[in-house]
Amino acid sequence: MKSVEEQLALIKRGAEELLVESELIEKLKRGQPLRIKAGFDPTAPDLHLGHTVLINKLRQFQDLGHQVIFLIGDFTGMIGDPSGKSATRPPLTREQVLDNAETYKTQVFKILDPAKTEVAFNSTWMDQMGPADFIRLTSQYTVARMLERDDFDKRYKTSQPIAIHEFLYPLVQGYDSVALRADVELGGTDQKFNLLMGRELQRGYGQEAQCILTMPLLEGLDGVKKMSKSLGNYVGIQEAPGVMYGKLVSIPDVLMWRYFELLSFRSMDEINAFRADVEAGANPRDIKIKLAEEIVARFHGEEAAANAHRAAGNRMKDGELPDDLPEIELTAAEDMPIAAVLNKAGLVKNAAAARDLLGSGGVRIDGEVVDRAYIYKLGATHVCQAGKKAFARIVLKPE
Repeated sequence: MKSVEEQLALIKRGAEELLVESELIEKLKRGQPLRIKAGFDPTAPDLHLGHTVLINKLRQFQDLGHQVIFLIGDFTGMIGDPSGKSATRPPLTREQVLDNAETYKTQVFKILDPAKTEVAFNSTWMDQMGPADFIRLTSQYTVARMLERDDFDKRYKTSQPIAIHEFLYPLVQGYDSVALRADVELGGTDQKFNLLMGRELQRGYGQEAQCILTMPLLEGLDGVKKMSKSLGNYVGIQEAPGVMYGKLVSIPDVLMWRYFELLSFRSMDEINAFRADVEAGANPRDIKIKLAEEIVARFHGEEAAANAHRAAGNRMKDGELPDDLPEIELTAAEDMPIAAVLNKAGLVKNAAAARDLLGSGGVRIDGEVVDRAYIYKLGATHVCQAGKKAFARIVLKPE
């Protein structure tokens, strides 16, 4: 096992906040594997690279010899995480949660070592909790403290409804740390309140408090907003190799260092050497290709990574993109019909030609055929193909 200093350097790589560092140092000094927990509510069937920031950090803990617990929140998923929400979130059914959970397990083992990963479901202990036990759990925290949470506070002050079950979410997430006897819990910066809840509940149940490590929310392809499928600025980990490759190679130059730090498993020494090369005059695109090939290889294998760059006339559906994919920035006051976007971007002669192509299935967005009803969302970034040879990454920015 690496020294405490070496471990701490890797643990803190890319992290937003470590609480409490002195406590983690004491835990590491014991020389025993720590129990590292991260919870994921299976609210959607597929993941994007933004989700993998936490999973990558779990893999780093595995590489350091610690025990990783990939917690699937099948119980909390039926409550719905209210973090950052301005309205009550509709809960999922158990069937939806379990279907999504199976998909998650398949995807995360592209990163985690399954032989070194404990997969847990929080329904295991929550379904066994009786009414008296649950009342004891709710007695550990006050309504006043709950309303200190930023999203609850805003909704309360603006008379937006807060359902009682939403107060239960952070309590259940915190109790997961009690049930699993976690030494460290990971989460996004938007999860800090819930992570701190775990520390308090562990103390209330007579356990040593966990340390918490918050990771930043990964910016999407636009380099501004959080990566999100709804914003169209994402890279899905199940996307075709060439689509994934093309998106990563065309990210803004300034964003690639953030992606290297949070998504790559290369050492920081190697990444800093790349940065020095660029400062000395190397083409940033050549460095982004290294990042793209690493990510594609992780999810699709080395052979797919080696072939992802190939240009192909009308094979975008197979994930292949031209090497010289142009990026076009458009501005608009609101969402636009796809025909108008293609026309404004110059991928077609006129709007009528765009409509004809859409009617014949000749337009693809991120490899998927779209029709005339497709609306291009303001703020979205997509790889677009019109006909056999017209390709571009189009960014639709607000005026």
